[in-house]
Amino acid sequence: MGNMINGDFSVSFPNEGAMRGNLEQRKYDMARRCAEVAQRLGIRLLFGMTTSLILQSVPMPSDCDLDAYELHTVFGARENRVRIRGLSTHPHIWKHVPKAGKVKISQYVFALDLFHTWAQLATHMSLDSLIVLGDSIVTAIARQPALARGRTATVIYDDLKRFVDGLAGFKGRLACQRALVLVMPGADSPKESEARLALRAHGVPQPVLNYEVPGAAFKSAAVITLDMAWPEYKVGVEYDGDHHRTDKMQWRRDQEKRDKLRGRQWIVFVATASSLANEDARAEFAFNVSRALASRGATFEFFMMPKSTKQLAAGT
Repeated sequence: MGNMINGDFSVSFPNEGAMRGNLEQRKYDMARRCAEVAQRLGIRLLFGMTTSLILQSVPMPSDCDLDAYELHTVFGARENRVRIRGLSTHPHIWKHVPKAGKVKISQYVFALDLFHTWAQLATHMSLDSLIVLGDSIVTAIARQPALARGRTATVIYDDLKRFVDGLAGFKGRLACQRALVLVMPGADSPKESEARLALRAHGVPQPVLNYEVPGAAFKSAAVITLDMAWPEYKVGVEYDGDHHRTDKMQWRRDQEKRDKLRGRQWIVFVATASSLANEDARAEFAFNVSRALASRGATFEFFMMPKSTKQLAAGT
């Protein structure tokens, strides 16, 4: 069991701020490498697959079978493909290139738009990772004004669904359609997405993501939010990285938030990496959240043995 204080289980993940900082550093390093190759050839190059993810600050999937160090170039047809000897490059053919968006990274470097990148990668990872990546892509687009173009995360998700339905003739289409059933706009990190899937696998109802708690604010007047919440029952799940324990300012902010929420009769679970470490840990995490929901009047079927992600996507 987690450490429970007045209904508050402590259950965390990597430092969110550090993750975003690492994404920007990886983007900078990758953009430099891509530019060196393109300038050496004297042509503009379009990059896709994992290279596109890195160039657009998207967290990498955990089980992708592609080498993320390689520079993955994309061409619309085999006759247009450029092979580059002596460099870590891997050319791919994606027949939908003419219809795809090309995101300018620098004068010579362009990234395949993230919708097409997600479709490209669908056959290179598990369904779980494809869902988590879908969450990350929606969030990454929403956070970048040049990509979001005024759209909310929900609208971007709806656009992604329409995109997949309208893009015929790619191998991963069925996998993408299955994944979209469980992709949710608003997820802040891959580990948060994994935690949500672990709960759903055991029958826990769909949460509200990034829920703004009515009437609850920090001393600074900033609105208090919960990573995952079931507002009707005042149950929430928070996601803490290492810096939540090592950064004094962050620790104090967390204590202020949880004190205010407890004062409003919320039960808050704080998830840790150990909660997702194995099947038993995920089951215990899901059981604790389920018990809290049930104690507040929620009715749903809890599964002692988790459903597979494929079953969840199929609604069986």
